[in-house]
Amino acid sequence: MNKKIYYLDNAATTPVDQRVVDAMLPYFNENYGNPGSMHSKGLEGQIALDDSREKIAKILGCTPEEIIFTGSGTESINMAIKGVTHFLKTKMKKGNHIITQKSEHHAVLDTCEFLEKEGYEVTYLEVDRYGLINLDDLKKAFRKETTLVSIMYVNNEIGTVQPIKEIAQICKENKVLFHTDACQASGYMDINVKNLGVDLLSLNGSKVYGPKGIGLLYIRKGIMLTPLIHGGGQERRLRSGTENIPSIVGFAKALEIAEKEKKSESERLTKLSKKLTDGILTTIPKAFLNGHPTKRVPNNVNISVLDVEGEAILLHLDEEGICISTGSACTSKTLDPSHVILATGLPYEAAHGSLRFTLGRTTTEEVIDKILNVLPRVVKEMRDLSPVNLNAKDFKEYLSEENKKISLDMEVSRRYGK
Repeated sequence: MNKKIYYLDNAATTPVDQRVVDAMLPYFNENYGNPGSMHSKGLEGQIALDDSREKIAKILGCTPEEIIFTGSGTESINMAIKGVTHFLKTKMKKGNHIITQKSEHHAVLDTCEFLEKEGYEVTYLEVDRYGLINLDDLKKAFRKETTLVSIMYVNNEIGTVQPIKEIAQICKENKVLFHTDACQASGYMDINVKNLGVDLLSLNGSKVYGPKGIGLLYIRKGIMLTPLIHGGGQERRLRSGTENIPSIVGFAKALEIAEKEKKSESERLTKLSKKLTDGILTTIPKAFLNGHPTKRVPNNVNISVLDVEGEAILLHLDEEGICISTGSACTSKTLDPSHVILATGLPYEAAHGSLRFTLGRTTTEEVIDKILNVLPRVVKEMRDLSPVNLNAKDFKEYLSEENKKISLDMEVSRRYGK
């Protein structure tokens, strides 16, 4: 008999919505033409490509020409950071300084590390206990050599939402381009680029119930960059290679559905996240919420449990059919503690006990009840065997009664509605 699965790792990837699958199917073996071909089959592909780009442009509030399709969110981020900085440095003879934050996704951090080896300079802004940057620190970080700022919209591990509009305005005042990784924001936050004021924005399909292996980069008109991939000149000569029409069609459909259902789904998940958070904090001693209590997406609940290893809890929960993570799926094969949790100021001992529950369309009251029934027992059993017993007084700021009573009742109508 198959074990029932309770999936709460939607920040890693989401199941493809059946409506998305249905939209994609004709482009595998019926309308399979290469959009670059000048015959009727190729025209079918070109029409699908143009139609998808227009649909996404409407959601992002930009023109279709400002959207470049990529193979992933990671590629989109690399294209933005490497492409813009290289063009400005080599073609425009401008500076070589980049600003980002310590809690970024590794797609940003590793790209910046690569550029440092190429002679670029990078400022990594500190974040506070909740994962937010200090806007005054950002203002002080600008130099005459600064060409790009890259700050993620929503943190993929702790769910904290950065003040993107304010950051964009500060960058504009300093005449510096601003890129944001918005992969975790789609489906929950406003991703209209005009409202946000961003110059470049990265998205991917796998976080929004679309297919894996598809992403996009919004590039504001007038911004030039050096392409990463050369060849046939597709995507305005910025990303050569035959376009993945089935995935592009699916990505557009997924974003349309997410935008349409954003308000109702956010309200539903806010209630479930609150139940899960309150349930864990009131039944498990020495546990606390990571990330900002209210400035967070409604599907993310990141909890640190002292005296136990997060990876060990994950494996015990998996035996019960509960799928979660201890951090980003991109780094889950390492036993190192989360760099995001460490960036918020927590010591290694606490970072090792972090658990990420990311809810989604398949999450119901039954799923939350299952976790609240299993998790306290698992933690108790593991603590009984653990030689670690951290002093709660060292974490009093996190374990206070005020923290345990944190409400996740966000202003849904203001933030997600119109």
